[in-house]
Amino acid sequence: VPVLQTNNGPGLTGLMTIAAHLVKQAKKDQLLGSTAEEKAVVQQWLEYRVTRVNGSSSKEDTRTVLKDLNMHLEDKVYLAGNIFTLADILMYYGLHHIMVDLTVQEKEKYLNVSRWFSHIQHYPGVRQHLSNVVFIKNRLYTNAH
Repeated sequence: VPVLQTNNGPGLTGLMTIAAHLVKQAKKDQLLGSTAEEKAVVQQWLEYRVTRVNGSSSKEDTRTVLKDLNMHLEDKVYLAGNIFTLADILMYYGLHHIMVDLTVQEKEKYLNVSRWFSHIQHYPGVRQHLSNVVFIKNRLYTNAH
């Protein structure tokens, strides 16, 4: 469990608590959502990140997470709809080790997750020290005669 020791007051414990605190300190409240509904959706995905993604130990758990996300992202650019939020950032970090190990075929199976992940990893300032995950988009063969 992550702990953040602040200069004034007790340490903060837990990924969501620390992340929300840092977002507020950086005066980037829009990352937590603008409307009550967006805020609730962001919280929901942060919770999912901590309970399901961190808790996924088996290949079956991982497949379930990828399937859930793939369905959710079918008609959305970001986890909270059309706005980039803290949920996208933390989910990206939670999934990086999984996405790095997927085969090209597996990435194609979870096309919406792959599209979202590729987009998030290229979002300014997000990837940091993590390796770039490659998604092959070009075809080896064409229909040209």
